[in-house]
Amino acid sequence: MLKLSVIKPSVNNMAVRVFVRAAGLPFTEADAYGQTRSAEFMARNPSCLTPMIEEAGLPKGALWESCAIMQYLCNRHGLARFYPADPAQRAMVDSAMFYLVGTFYPYLARATYPLLGFPQYPGEVGASDAGAEAKEAARRAAQAALDAPLEVFRGFFLGDRPFIGGDHPSIADIRLACTLEFLAITDYALPDWAKRYMAAMEAALGAAYAEPAADVRGYIGWVKSQKA
Repeated sequence: MLKLSVIKPSVNNMAVRVFVRAAGLPFTEADAYGQTRSAEFMARNPSCLTPMIEEAGLPKGALWESCAIMQYLCNRHGLARFYPADPAQRAMVDSAMFYLVGTFYPYLARATYPLLGFPQYPGEVGASDAGAEAKEAARRAAQAALDAPLEVFRGFFLGDRPFIGGDHPSIADIRLACTLEFLAITDYALPDWAKRYMAAMEAALGAAYAEPAADVRGYIGWVKSQKA
């Protein structure tokens, strides 16, 4: 059986947690919080990253990175409803995911991680010795930069379709919707179309989305309560 190791407040982890539930795959789920730097974990996964799946058929026995995990599982189980078999349609799903992790997510991380209490990436203002005012200015700049890539998702990847995958959510839709959950920690004005899109995703996937989302939303609520 597929073994999934996760850190529940993470939207990266949430994406795979949603996917395996929506796809109806048999799996076990282990909470890896506080364990990813242990010798035992690093022997299986030297990146120390979650989500991680472990399965006998994998060359190294383990695989991390949310998009790679979802792509692999779709390929392994023939889940064309989440990852189109047509090369052109599949390329659009791939492009949306790569654009998210390469362009959109770095902005989102800089805008949300300081508020969530997550560690910042080395070399960035948030992880430097800069003062609180400079760090907040950098966070605000990253938050403002979300507008342009979000519009790319609306105008290019979605267009007049309800989902990137067309009439049914794809793995790119799962990755995007989960990512947008983190914006609840900020005062960012999420566009109305994005609010409708997230609601449509939860309606389409039901409990498969709502259950993992509850962990992310619960953590965000807890963080906000500490600052009240």
